[in-house]
Amino acid sequence: MPTRLFHVSDIHFGAEDPAALAWFAERVAAEKPDAVIMTGDLTMRARPSEFDAGGRWLRALGVPVTLEVGNHDIPYYWDPVRRLVAPYRRYGVAEKLIEQPLEIPGVSIIPLKTTARAQLRWNWSKGNVSRDALDRALALIADAPKGNLIFVAGHHPLIEGPTTGSGRTRNGMRALAALAAAGAHAVLSGHVHDPFDIPYDRDGWRVRLIGAGTLSKRLRQTPPSFNEIRIAGDRFETLVRTLSPRPAMPISAATDAGATR
Repeated sequence: MPTRLFHVSDIHFGAEDPAALAWFAERVAAEKPDAVIMTGDLTMRARPSEFDAGGRWLRALGVPVTLEVGNHDIPYYWDPVRRLVAPYRRYGVAEKLIEQPLEIPGVSIIPLKTTARAQLRWNWSKGNVSRDALDRALALIADAPKGNLIFVAGHHPLIEGPTTGSGRTRNGMRALAALAAAGAHAVLSGHVHDPFDIPYDRDGWRVRLIGAGTLSKRLRQTPPSFNEIRIAGDRFETLVRTLSPRPAMPISAATDAGATR
């Protein structure tokens, strides 16, 4: 049996789609993936009630879960003291899931924080990879079991992809180059609310950049969706699963990860 990961993002409790959440939970119960990777924006306004609802929903899935922090998961600009001093105090039952590395047979899932409490630009919703965040991810990669596939999970795409939404992640290219040099096979993200899977090549090594859609009402080009990542040995493929009559759609043809020469 291949290993299967469900990659979900941007649920936005407070603006969630109940039908999409029920559908996803049903798929998890029926198909029992090896893990769920949630790449941020669990909430809409970072309210305690939203975190509690989201945390209960994630825990009820009954499979290993890791949760990244999205820009909507930090108190907004009109609550600057809480944003700067205690941005994560509201997480409630979701707190123990945040930025937790996961080890499943053959795969290491590594968290990478891409949010910032403050930035030297007006739009703080965009991504930023700090030196400390990158160093932590690189240290976890170095400690991962030899031969494992390395999947790095953050909220913002590190570089711009083929979507209408944008991460505009500061230090994203530097981070991606360092992750490639460290042997990462894929970087999973959300934020833009549309799925993608694109390759990035550097010095003979290929990293796949994989973005998930949304299960909220804040749709863009894609119906409510999540990614299914199927892993067999050292190869994997990404399929988009949508809440619609359409079948699962592979989006990763001819984009193997790892050494390219």
